[in-house]
Amino acid sequence: MDTAADDVVELDGTGVRVVVVTGGRRAASVESVLRAHLAASAGVPSDDVELDDACPVCGVRHGSPVVRYPTTPSGGAWFADAATGGGVVVAAVGTRHPVGVGVEAAAPEPAAALDAAALHPEERERLAVLDPSARSMARAQLWARKAALLRAVGHVEVLEPARIALTAPGDDGGDGRVVRSVPELGPGWEDLRILDVAVPGRVAASVAVLPRR
Repeated sequence: MDTAADDVVELDGTGVRVVVVTGGRRAASVESVLRAHLAASAGVPSDDVELDDACPVCGVRHGSPVVRYPTTPSGGAWFADAATGGGVVVAAVGTRHPVGVGVEAAAPEPAAALDAAALHPEERERLAVLDPSARSMARAQLWARKAALLRAVGHVEVLEPARIALTAPGDDGGDGRVVRSVPELGPGWEDLRILDVAVPGRVAASVAVLPRR
């Protein structure tokens, strides 16, 4: 598949390029969108792209894939990830920062146990004061942000998303930050950004951009 130049948005100040593909394009797969986006960004054929989904620490398939090929002209690494939800595929690539992508469709009120597992108590308190329609979108955005963060971080020792608190969607201008961290995130977490991406419908999407390792 092709990703037209006008489909690509560069996230402010990060060098990360994002493409959004909707289900109208023959329901393109997550991997095909990511391969095409990475190939177009690097200037290589899509068939030459090599992605490794196995975690480099434990070998399990979790977190964003490792890009084996292409490399940058200086031999450096590309970073890439993609996710899907609600008929939308979002892919992000760049050479300066590790990235992770999260996509979540808004849904009716989930079981309380799901919120307790995914959201920090401070986040749940902020959601509780919203009306139901606004709450479902804010929750979806928080879940997308948490998913993007976990995929960008990759291998961690049982990192529970409810232990981390993020800034509130709608109050931070779409530039999410960590306000309650955990040791697993390590130093430099203040510089971690989780940028929301505009997508069609009642779907939330975010790209986590880690400080350069």
